[in-house]
Amino acid sequence: MYHQPAQTYQPNRTATLKEALRRFTGAVCVVTSGEGDARTGATVTTAHSLSLDPPTMLVSVNRASSTFAAIEQSGIFCVNLLSADRQDVAERFSGFTGHQGAARYEGADWLDLSTGAAALVDALAAIDCRVDKVVHYGSHALFFGAVETVLIGGERPSLLYGRGAYASSEPLPAL
Repeated sequence: MYHQPAQTYQPNRTATLKEALRRFTGAVCVVTSGEGDARTGATVTTAHSLSLDPPTMLVSVNRASSTFAAIEQSGIFCVNLLSADRQDVAERFSGFTGHQGAARYEGADWLDLSTGAAALVDALAAIDCRVDKVVHYGSHALFFGAVETVLIGGERPSLLYGRGAYASSEPLPAL
């Protein structure tokens, strides 16, 4: 039996699309880039493995953000997959707490990887990339990153985000 949808998308009704996208749940990552005082980053749920051959990551970044400028200028980024106990890092890099630039790195331990991008010491995984290609589309840019270094952290639940709230994944079986 066919049912009428509760709410339908109408052209120029971005609020409806935004509400639909809030229903997606994604793993929370912090994308870092830049060096020294120009170091910055962003909290995203739009970091993905694109290819294993060649090893490539894909991140989507708002072109109005300082992170976009840092990645475009430096040509590097690191995808840091956060564990459920690092919501504090996600909030600092989200921009909603007022932290900007290098101040977003305070309160956590970081190390520089081969590209110079920063990896969170206790990330579940940190994937260091050099920009291979950029595609501009609407308000965002897609950065294709050639993977240079991968760090694997401990086995803890992942931090998830959906419906406007953080959550914890169930621990997955060990590999």
